Amino acid sequence: MLIRRQPRYDHPPVDAFTDLSPVLQGRLVVLEPLRAEHEEPLRRAAADERVWRYMRIVATEPDVFHRWFDEALSAAAAGREAPFCIVRRGDGDVVGSSRYLALRPEDRVLEIGHSWIAPEAWGSGANTEAKLLLLGHAFERLGCLRVEFKTDAGNERSRAALAALPAQFEGVFRKHMLVRGGERRDSAWYSVIDEDWPAVKAALEARVAAKA
Repeated sequence: MLIRRQPRYDHPPVDAFTDLSPVLQGRLVVLEPLRAEHEEPLRRAAADERVWRYMRIVATEPDVFHRWFDEALSAAAAGREAPFCIVRRGDGDVVGSSRYLALRPEDRVLEIGHSWIAPEAWGSGANTEAKLLLLGHAFERLGCLRVEFKTDAGNERSRAALAALPAQFEGVFRKHMLVRGGERRDSAWYSVIDEDWPAVKAALEARVAAKA
C-alpha cells in the first residue's frame, strides 16, 4: 500500500505572489510600497556616498537618483519587482529602501535585495526589522520555500548582517556582475528556507525587541 506523506506546510497557491506590496507594520519601522511621493525623502536619505559603496550604481546626484527611483517604479508597475520605502515609526522619517525581486512563483522563490539604510539609522534596528517584515510576509503570506540574498563579496557589513539573521552562506559567484561603470563584482549568496524560518524569526524578533 502506497502511503502518501502529508506536506509539512500548507502553502498558499502560486498566485498569492500577486500580493507582493502590502504595507508591512513593525515596531520600529513601516515598509510602504514605493510611491512617487517617496522620491524626495528617499533622495535625501541616500545622499551619503556610503549608501552606494557596494551598489550597482552611485546615485548621490539628483539626476542619477531619479533614474534609479523611476526604474524601481517601472519594475513595480510591470510586476517584476516590489520595492518598499522604509519609514521610521518614531518620527516618520524615511531611512531606506528594500524590495522583492527575481520572482519565481512557480518555484515559490524570491530574492530580497536593493536594500540600503541611511547611515544615521545604522545600528538602530531598522534594517533588522525590515528583514523580519519582508521574510515574514514571504514565508507566511506568499508561501515561499526559499528566500535568496546576494551581496558584494567584499561588503563585510552586509555579509555580517546576513550571517546574523542567520542566513545560510551558499558560496561566491566570481565576476557575477559589472557595477559602477564596469567594475567586476564577485557576489556572495545566502538563503533562508522555510525550515529555517521559525528559528530565524525568533532571533530577529529578539533583536528587534532589544531596540524597541
